[in-house]
Amino acid sequence: MSETKKIEGYEDMPFEAAIARLEVIVKAMEGASLSLDESLALYEEGVALTRRLNRELGEAEQRVQILQRTADGEIKPAPFTSTED
Repeated sequence: MSETKKIEGYEDMPFEAAIARLEVIVKAMEGASLSLDESLALYEEGVALTRRLNRELGEAEQRVQILQRTADGEIKPAPFTSTED
């Protein structure tokens, strides 16, 4: 399979494989040896992969819990709060 050929079923692809595919797309587009149609197809695939990865990261962020020690020494889960806003 060509590095620039679209991989079907990216929604079922493991997260790490989706990132690797996105890296391949970026490198291929930086190469500038693509036709307009190939560039547009890769761009569309890249946008779809980026949306999927962002959605998965958002879902993971919602599930993250930080263990905090209470005043009486008990450890209990606390919701994740992002410091990036």
